[in-house]
Amino acid sequence: MSFREPVSVRKVTTRADFKIFLRFPWYLYKDDPNWVPPLVSSQRAKIDPRKNPTWRHLEGAYFIAWRGDQPVGTIAAFINHRHNAFHEERIGFFGLFEVYNDQEAANALLATAANTVRARGASALRGPATFSTNDEVGMLVEGFDSAPVMVMAYNPPYYARLLDRAPGFDPIMSLYSYRLTLEEWEASSKLRQLLRVTRRNNERHGITVRTFSRRHLRRDLNILKDIYNHSWDNNWGFVPLSEAELGEMVSAIRGCLRPELALIAEVNGETAGFLLAFPDLNQALQRANPHPGKPDVVSRMQMLWHWRLRSKIDRVRIPLMGIRSDFRGIGVEAALFVQMYQDAIRLSQRTGWRYADAGWVLEANAPMQRLVEAYSGPPYKRYLLYERRLEPAAVDLWPDPSSPSVRRRHPLSMRRIPQTSRATITRTLRAAARRVSVLRDSS
Repeated sequence: MSFREPVSVRKVTTRADFKIFLRFPWYLYKDDPNWVPPLVSSQRAKIDPRKNPTWRHLEGAYFIAWRGDQPVGTIAAFINHRHNAFHEERIGFFGLFEVYNDQEAANALLATAANTVRARGASALRGPATFSTNDEVGMLVEGFDSAPVMVMAYNPPYYARLLDRAPGFDPIMSLYSYRLTLEEWEASSKLRQLLRVTRRNNERHGITVRTFSRRHLRRDLNILKDIYNHSWDNNWGFVPLSEAELGEMVSAIRGCLRPELALIAEVNGETAGFLLAFPDLNQALQRANPHPGKPDVVSRMQMLWHWRLRSKIDRVRIPLMGIRSDFRGIGVEAALFVQMYQDAIRLSQRTGWRYADAGWVLEANAPMQRLVEAYSGPPYKRYLLYERRLEPAAVDLWPDPSSPSVRRRHPLSMRRIPQTSRATITRTLRAAARRVSVLRDSS
């Protein structure tokens, strides 16, 4: 790649652009042993506004940075109307930020994103986020010695330097992931004391914990849906999931759920919270090594082989825990964690699981930090969110997120990408010929 060519940033407007945008990470990370390539079809569905229900309340654009005819970076710039309505903010976001170690290209991409959301009335640009805190969020800044777990961000170490040097950007929030090792847990001198204290607290408050029922899985997944939006409502940056997003999340959970790793807590018979863990499918996905040009069905079969048939997974991912607000502070969180540890230790002899990843936890969530650190230790990965304050645009084009035009609009919809068929070309040429004939006859 030559740095002699000037950098230009162009909006994704054609199918060819979209294809380059989709495939760019495979070129960027081709020599990185820790990067986990996603299934191509899954990544395409994620960034296609027609298929991702989150885009029903987003508007924005995708951009590619070029040096000559060589793509050198990508970025998404968007407004999340549900976020702004929920938090009463005017924030724009950037995500899908991928770039070579090229400060000029990074600055150009970030400036383009800032100008894009500023033109829509945003007072700040925040990110990276794809596309909310319910998905991949943050930039990895510590913990590059291991591959990421499922639904966690990964990037080269130089990204933090690019953001630190980009004009106007400052870190605003840290997120932490914790490594929970079963061997250390079993050897802990605090284990018996913790079990005893938790057992007494459960009896005092009427707390019970059960696993998801295989016979009544739909019922328990509906319980999860009911709790989810109400349990995270006080988290910084949280955006409630729409019904369509909740449906998609539950569908994804169903596909990789191990009911014995899905827990529901009840207080005197009333549902109080949940804790979900999954085998970390990134370990199987990395071995399958999906990439453009490889049939997706082959990647899926290889992933299934390394997951179900000859499992190479020794890591559990704990991505979701939610407690209803009226049951917080009475030990429901501890009851769920203790039960999860006991179940994981029992299952590890059969499954080969050795440790778990618990994350992410906001730096602003001190109670959860203390809870997790009491069972494990300091975090092993840290992520940052950045923000750049923006001057108001000359014309405020901010739309009302409740208006029909906002609810229906898909600014990046593939329907807007030119798709000229042969029949359309033929009709256009015939119409032009008729107009020429008419002009000739009239003259």
